[in-house]
Amino acid sequence: MATREALWEYRNRFGDAFGRTYFRRFGAGVVSSVGLGTYLGEPTPAVDEASRESVELALRSGVNHVDTAVNYRCGRAERVVGEALRGAPVDRESVVVATKGGFLPFDGERPADPSAYVRERFVEPGIVGPEDLANGAHAMTPDYLEWSLDRSLDRLGLESVDCYYVHNPETQLAARSRDDVYDALEAAFEALERRRAAGDVGAYGVATWSAFRVPDGDDGYLSLADVLSRAEAAGEAVGPDDDHGFEAIQLPFNVAMADAFTRRNQPAPPGSDGDGPVSTLEFAHEAGLSVVTSASIGQGELAVEGAIPADVDATLAGETPAQRALNFARSAPGVTSSLVGTTDPDHVRENVAAGTFDPLGASAFDAVFE
Repeated sequence: MATREALWEYRNRFGDAFGRTYFRRFGAGVVSSVGLGTYLGEPTPAVDEASRESVELALRSGVNHVDTAVNYRCGRAERVVGEALRGAPVDRESVVVATKGGFLPFDGERPADPSAYVRERFVEPGIVGPEDLANGAHAMTPDYLEWSLDRSLDRLGLESVDCYYVHNPETQLAARSRDDVYDALEAAFEALERRRAAGDVGAYGVATWSAFRVPDGDDGYLSLADVLSRAEAAGEAVGPDDDHGFEAIQLPFNVAMADAFTRRNQPAPPGSDGDGPVSTLEFAHEAGLSVVTSASIGQGELAVEGAIPADVDATLAGETPAQRALNFARSAPGVTSSLVGTTDPDHVRENVAAGTFDPLGASAFDAVFE
């Protein structure tokens, strides 16, 4: 597991090469505000090798935040991350490793009949019940998440991960009521609290796609306040005190998808000065949660000339569109780290170099939306 001392040592080793606030607080330690995602790529040996090289290059270039999931690239992504951690000239304890569980994973390749695969590999052995599934491929019961976490640790070759996300919990809204989803999250968080006490995870959270971005009346909406309250209840139920390990959320955020900043869809946090609704980023900041952005350059769509509106582009620092798009995400108030995935070494270097430019200050970022 990452340690405070090793994370700060990594920052001291690389920090002078980057702009201000490149390294940001994550728990008791610090992480790079450019993180490496591992979602993209076909499940092939050639992509495995390219991905491993990219992860190693990032780790030795000033990126100490790697994000993956049990289902990414049919399970190959986690194996590659583990290999890269063992091959890179950095200590495991200096890297924040995050993974996710929720979507049922394949094992190395896509099966010819995914429905039969799910039935034979998950339902018949009792890992999940048919009633647990949403859209035929998503579950977040305690038993499934325990299985998924064990699978992730095995594939990564690690004894622990630093952050474990329940992956897209809003998927379950297709199969059950919002209150039932909150109940399911509380049960999941209790399981993760036990695994945190056992030293298997350092912290946990939720990685979402739409839940925290859509209007509060949308069918896919979840309240971050309600999710956090369920984590607090889980901490009280499992731990000896009121402590809990819910420390991070993940959501998409970029120039074209800025809802987490612009949409006031969350209730005011307890103890805050205001009483009106706030944005997800504001709520997370007030609640002391780390925020990790996915789709930070729109899966490459914002990395081409002209994709960023000219008036916004003119305010952002960076030599390339990809760097400016990434620096937009890094500039949002309350963002801890912005993920970008690639298997191209040149793109790794380009993305890391985005961190040599200073992000926008809060006032300048606000002005983008005026």
